[in-house]
Amino acid sequence: MNKAELIAKIADDAGITKTQANESLDSFVEAVAKTLKGGGKVTLVGFGTFSVSKRAARNGRNPQTGAVIKIKAKKVAKFKAGKELSAKL
Repeated sequence: MNKAELIAKIADDAGITKTQANESLDSFVEAVAKTLKGGGKVTLVGFGTFSVSKRAARNGRNPQTGAVIKIKAKKVAKFKAGKELSAKL
């Protein structure tokens, strides 16, 4: 399912226009991103938790040359499915 299909599904289920569904989805994504950027986490009971995880710096290899390269440490977004979502799968 892509974003357009998700927006159509939300609009149909909620009885709203696709424009309103798009604005709602964009608002949700923006709120989650802003919270994660601030170091917080977002928990939706029954669905899951969005959080930030830190990846340590490490050595990798250039696949073309085989040379060792250094990969910088960085923060990544993480999602852990909740109990109810896991049970539905």
